[in-house]
Amino acid sequence: QVHLVESGGGLVQPGGSLRLSCVATGTIFNRDAVAWYRQAPGKEREWVAHIGGSGTTGYADSVLGRFIIAKDNAKNTVDLQMNDLKPEDTAVYYCHSVGYDSWGQGTQVTVSS
Repeated sequence: QVHLVESGGGLVQPGGSLRLSCVATGTIFNRDAVAWYRQAPGKEREWVAHIGGSGTTGYADSVLGRFIIAKDNAKNTVDLQMNDLKPEDTAVYYCHSVGYDSWGQGTQVTVSS
């Protein structure tokens, strides 16, 4: 059974940075494609970024150039470095194991002055 846990969310001012982390049990991330999604209040969940088993990455246009997704194979985590945060980045962020179709519980990110 695959279990994902996100961490690193919080309150940050516009222009600030946060680093989210997704740790997995029951799977090895370096073999798995993993994605980050987010869901803002009243909106549908949307894809943010993904990283494939080979390390290839993709980003939504809204975060391209500001967010970086990376795997830490030693820790079996997938991290999302978020820079130059904007109020519209406010959402609950979720980690998703593509191969196992498993989701974490989410971590809240709030960007506000």
